[in-house]
Formats: sequence, structure tokens, C-alpha cells
Amino acid sequence: MSEIIAGRNAVLEALKSGREIEKINIQKPEGGAHHSGSVKQIIAKAKEAKIPVYHSDKAFMDKLLDGAKVNCQGVIATASDFSYCSVDDILALAESRGEKPFIIILDGLEDPHNLGAVMRTAECAGAHGIIIPKRRSVSVNETVLKTSAGAAEHMLCARVTNIGRAIDELKNQGVWIYACDMGDTFMYDQDMTGSCAIVIGSEGFGISRLVREKCDFVVSIPMKGKVNSLNASNAAAIVMYEVVKQRLQA
Repeated sequence: MSEIIAGRNAVLEALKSGREIEKINIQKPEGGAHHSGSVKQIIAKAKEAKIPVYHSDKAFMDKLLDGAKVNCQGVIATASDFSYCSVDDILALAESRGEKPFIIILDGLEDPHNLGAVMRTAECAGAHGIIIPKRRSVSVNETVLKTSAGAAEHMLCARVTNIGRAIDELKNQGVWIYACDMGDTFMYDQDMTGSCAIVIGSEGFGISRLVREKCDFVVSIPMKGKVNSLNASNAAAIVMYEVVKQRLQA
């Protein structure tokens, strides 16, 4: 089964990462104009990698998107399915870098835009990987790839049957688990400089009770306004960069 990667930056990052791409469709420029900028760079890299490039009209590009609400920016790549990893792969990456594991666990996130945004922030923050459940959760699709602005091509993502068991596995490897939820301890007051995994809950229900009970600590983000919750990807970004700040200061 093939997967669609839409958008100039997402396709360019897929090419840079060496991901297996079957073909690239590029929308014909209007009025006999020539391709320039990132599109020209994509064509050059595809040629170098011996990937077929087809020039297509807008109607055909829309057909490839199959109704997906994505702005493809005139570039669509057809690639092999996203390759998920194991939890051990994420831990191995941290070890290979000589770093303490820094992992994001998403407990039932459903919006692909949120997953894409979390992947983008996680990659920028130096996280080693993301863990998502197989059921009742969004998977990595074309919207995620587009929203991540190419970060999904560089971010390990493990898709597990049971989040609770994955947490137990991490604990056995010496990783502390931090739930981002309402509690008595602000994230600024919690030491997160060691091996850590941050748990972010779903958009509507937060972190499930069973998962929360398995966490070692609960860290909260101060709320000063009348709205007492943040978008899941925003909350994840704030906590991730608190971990980055603490590690830099340490």
C-alpha cells in the first residue's frame, strides 16, 4: 500500500531522509512559466535518486489527494507506508547519541494536525521518539506528514498495542514517566533532567486513568486565564522545552 506526501517541504524532507519514494507529481506551471525555488530543488534531488517525476494538471493532483483537505503546493510524492519503529529502537537511538532518553507518549491523540505539530516540536527539541497506541488514536498519514513540515521523516515513532505496557517497559529501562495534567506540581518545580517520557492526553478526555496511575509524576502548566486547558500540541511543546531548558542548565 502506498502513501501520499503532500507539500513542498514535506516532499523535500522525505527526499533528504532517503525514504523510498515511488514517484513525484508536480503541477504544471501556468502560462509556460518555469519551475523555481524548492520545486526546482525537488526535481533535481528526484533526478539524482532516479525517482520518476511527472508533470500533471491540477485536476489530476486533486484526484491524487482523494478529497484530503491539504494544500499540496503543487507537489505530491507517492511513497511507501510510514515505517514505525519499536520502543527499543527509540532507546537505542538515545544510547547511540550518548544522551538520556527523551520520549513523548501520546495517549489517544485523535487530530492528525496535533500529531504533526507534536512531531515537529519533538524533532526540534531533540526528543528521541514518540509513542502512540494502535487503537483509538490517529496514525501517521498525509495530514500528519504535511503538518510536521518534514519532521516526521526524522522522528522515530513507535505504535504499540498497549500504552501501559510500553510505560512498564520504559520504567524497566530506568525512564521516569511524567504525566502532563492538572496537579499540585508545576513543571518548573519538577526535576526532569534524567531519562524521561512525557505523557500527553487526548484532546477531549486527557490522560486515561490507568495510564495516569502508571506515571511517576504529574506536572502542570500554570493557567492564569479563564480557559483552563491548552491544545494538546501546545501543551506538549511547552513541557518539551521545559525539559530542554532544564537539561541545558544542568
